[in-house]
Amino acid sequence: MALSRFVSAPTTDLILAPSTDADWAAMALLGGTAFGEIGHPDSLAAWRTLTSNDAALVVRDGDDVVGQCFYLNLSLTVPGGAVLPTAGISFVAVAPTHRRRGILRMMYTELHRRIADAALPIAGLTASEGGIYGRFGYGPATSKQLITVDRRFAQFHASVADPGGVRLVKPADHRDVFAEIYDRWRLQTPGGLQRPSALWDDLLADRESTRDGCSELFAFLHPDGYVLYRVHGNDPMTIRVWEFAAATTDARVALWRALLGMDLMEKVSIWTHPDDVLPQLLTNPRLVRVTNSTDDLWLRIMDIPAALEARSYQEDLDVVLEVVDGFRTPTRGGQAGADGGRFALQIRDGRARCTPTDALADITLDHDVLGSLYLGGYRAEGFATANRLRSNDSALIRRLSAAFADAVPAQLGYGF
Repeated sequence: MALSRFVSAPTTDLILAPSTDADWAAMALLGGTAFGEIGHPDSLAAWRTLTSNDAALVVRDGDDVVGQCFYLNLSLTVPGGAVLPTAGISFVAVAPTHRRRGILRMMYTELHRRIADAALPIAGLTASEGGIYGRFGYGPATSKQLITVDRRFAQFHASVADPGGVRLVKPADHRDVFAEIYDRWRLQTPGGLQRPSALWDDLLADRESTRDGCSELFAFLHPDGYVLYRVHGNDPMTIRVWEFAAATTDARVALWRALLGMDLMEKVSIWTHPDDVLPQLLTNPRLVRVTNSTDDLWLRIMDIPAALEARSYQEDLDVVLEVVDGFRTPTRGGQAGADGGRFALQIRDGRARCTPTDALADITLDHDVLGSLYLGGYRAEGFATANRLRSNDSALIRRLSAAFADAVPAQLGYGF
């Protein structure tokens, strides 16, 4: 059924509708145009196993697809180890010929309606541009930084043990081992995502088009961790880490020793979370240089009571939160908190009870701010300084921040 009632621009020939199988060739073209690369058909097929045509939308101008988006059915680990079904929004594109016609807003209005009606408590995305998605209620929940290490001068502190146990393996031969280790890692890490078999096959297919000018994949394997990496350049050569998963501290240390023991390599670079332990392992922490940093996973809480009750907390707290949503999501199913509201949040012994209330708010915050706080990757005080989280009680803000913090740094399992 055409959903032209959602058109918000003066143009009347734009039609929003669920995608069909016949649309995917045009969607691949629009995606390639928007992102500057044509994905392999097998890769697109792998990602399509995580979605359905009901979860994918297109905007048509006549016979042309000029806008598109879909959500993936993901499983996200939250603080405390609970795993929540999550809508992973991806493949969002608007044709450059159709800017400023309300297409993105049109798509997100209907996409949020479908996510809420499916009773998914969280929606997430990774943003190509940082200034777009806050207005739709998404806040950055994890961050990452690119660190580069000149391994020629790196020495471990004498107190850092050498756990050993690392082997050199061919990646394609160890998919099931990698998957088992990854599952252990993601179940203990806020932001970890379940990776289905189709995505493992896609990753380890190691197509030349995915190598970004680097070598084929190499791998180090430990009983509790692994590293997938590529080599870039000739003289000098640099290791670019593609994926690093360690379910134990010993595995992390052992794998770093292996990476920094590659004598013919000049540098090692890796995207990692800001609390990576590597600088503390080395006698000269200045060798670990941050060369880039960015947000990673963005979250919008679709069912506020369900999401807040699912995770664990570090401190007891009694507070009434008012969540202000500038992008309301009308739903057919009446999902609680899909468009914000006022909630009594009571935390005792690490667990929360969250219920709608008419009581006066102690703290008022924007919907995107709640997404940023949810995994413990951001603190409330910064948002209070920016007046995006508001209260007359500064001590209560600090207590809220302490409650939402988590001992395990939040990291996105993989990009989508």
